This record gives sequence, C-alpha cells and structure tokens, in this order.
Amino acid sequence: MKVLVTGSAGHLGEALVRTLKNRNYQVLGLDVKASNFTTHVGSITDSAFVKQCMSGVQWVFHTATLHKPHVVTHSLQDFIDTNVSGTLNLLQEASAAGVAAFVFTSSTSVFGDAMVPENGGPAVWVTEELVPVPKNIYGVTKLAAENLCQLFHRNQGLPCIILRTSRFFNEDDDQKGIRERYSNDNSKVNEYLFRRVDIEDAVAAHILAAQRAGKIGFSKYIISAASPFSVSDLVELNENAAAVLQRRLPDYVQVYQDRGWEMFDQIDRVYVSDLAQKELDWKPRYTFGFAIEQLKAGEPAKSPMALLVGTKSYHETTFSEGPYPVNEGR
Repeated sequence: MKVLVTGSAGHLGEALVRTLKNRNYQVLGLDVKASNFTTHVGSITDSAFVKQCMSGVQWVFHTATLHKPHVVTHSLQDFIDTNVSGTLNLLQEASAAGVAAFVFTSSTSVFGDAMVPENGGPAVWVTEELVPVPKNIYGVTKLAAENLCQLFHRNQGLPCIILRTSRFFNEDDDQKGIRERYSNDNSKVNEYLFRRVDIEDAVAAHILAAQRAGKIGFSKYIISAASPFSVSDLVELNENAAAVLQRRLPDYVQVYQDRGWEMFDQIDRVYVSDLAQKELDWKPRYTFGFAIEQLKAGEPAKSPMALLVGTKSYHETTFSEGPYPVNEGR
C-alpha cells in the first residue's frame, strides 16, 4: 500500500515513516526540509507539488505544520498559508485521488483558554466535548484545518480522522520557569500524568485511525497517555498535585527522591483519551505508572522510538533566552 506522510522531517513524521517502512508500506515522505525520511522535498502550499505526490496514494498522514514555537518568528499569514491553505491543498488532492483515509494531526492546543481553570476552581477535565477557545494563531489555524477536514468528509465523502495530540517532543520545555526548576526528564515524566503521549503511542494511534477511517467516516480524538486521575481529583489537583498522586501511585515518591525530582505543584488540566482508546482500540503503553516501573528497573522512561527520533530544531538559529523564542502570553 502506498501512503503519504507530510512533515516527514519532523518528530512524528519521522516516527511514522520509520514504522510504516518497517511494516512494508510504500512510503512517500513530503517535507520542505531534506532528510533521510523525506522522498519529496517541497511545500504543501504548492498545489501542483501536492497533486504530484498524491498519485496512487491510499492513506495520507498529515503531520506537517507550523508549531507554537514558530508563533514569535513567523507571521500570521505564514500560519494561514501552511496550516490552512496547505491542508486545503492536501484535502482537495486526496479527494480527487480517491484516498481511503486522511489522518490529520491536530493539537490539544486548539482548546486554548478553555483549559484555564477559574480562580480557585478545579483543574479542567479535557474531553472531546470541551469547546475550543484558541489563544494564538497556532490554535486558530489548527482548528480551521480541522473544520476543513470535516467539510471534505461532509461534501466529498473523504474519510477523515482528526487526532488532537498532546506533547510528544523531547526538547526542553518552552516555559522558562519549568526549564529552570525541573530537569528535562523530570518534567517529561510529570507530563505523562496529564498532557503527554509517547511518540510510539502516537504513531500507533495514527495507524489505527487510518485502518478505521473508512468505517468511522469522520471523528476527532484526543491522543494522550492514560491518566490515573478521575473527575473527583480535579479540585485538589489544582491545589496540591503531589498529594493526589501520593494516594494514587505512592511508589513514585521513592523513585523521585532517589533522583532529586519534584512533582509539579499544580496540575491545571487532564487530557482524557478514553474515546480514542474505545473507538480506535488504542492502548497507550507509555503512562506515568509505566515510566515509574521503567525507572525502578534502570530503564529509560520513554520508548525506543522516542530515543531514535531524539530532538530536533524548530528554527535554523538559536536564541539567547532558551530553545524557543516563545512569548508565553501568545
């Protein structure tokens, strides 16, 4: 089977190409950057290029995007061109080519301000029912691209699955305060509790989505590691996350003490992936509990795929204030 992966030089794109090739798919990797996983160098904003790449393709995995770290360095129009117009080009050509499955990698960032708790209120339980309130151009354009996917399913019958993925990058956190207080490994393991998915699990979700797209037709799913928390924990999570976790998974305490690690003071949201687990038969392996067991055994708290993909640069230059020139108010 011939499949197209956009953003093949990126984290998820590379991981998809690696996995699909290992499963003997014929993989076309599309990206503006040359890489070992890119077979076609060009932009999704070029409709003629996209049409050329779509010939004979049965599945499309659309991971190419401008990300949150680009908000400060790229214009609003850049985001619209890549995230909206580029997605439109892909949808048009996929529909014309009779593609059997279009899987769009969206982001939990579309929820934006909807994930901010009220003052003194509980953490937010983030499910597919939460109404997005994007807070920056990244979220706005990802949501617009989702709506285009829905339109092409409605009007052209293109099977489209939208996966709102949580964090899976290995780079240091984009918030200076997190970088200064927590080691990178510490903060990443903390995030498995509420806002992280391992890239190997993310790849599995994408392939399952493609396999089921024809039957499902159209749907949106949150893709994040299964959390040990419940709705009853939300008030205390936003006040004293460590206390809640000590009740739920007390084994973590000694593991953290041995490494000089800390749990976040507060957890203000919990991404809930129950619907994806049920409807896609997706079974995320890399959870906080799994990470603790790995650390006990002296093993990495991330997958072999995450170690293979490693870190990547979002920009061609470095910045004095850290890995990303992120204005945290945007």
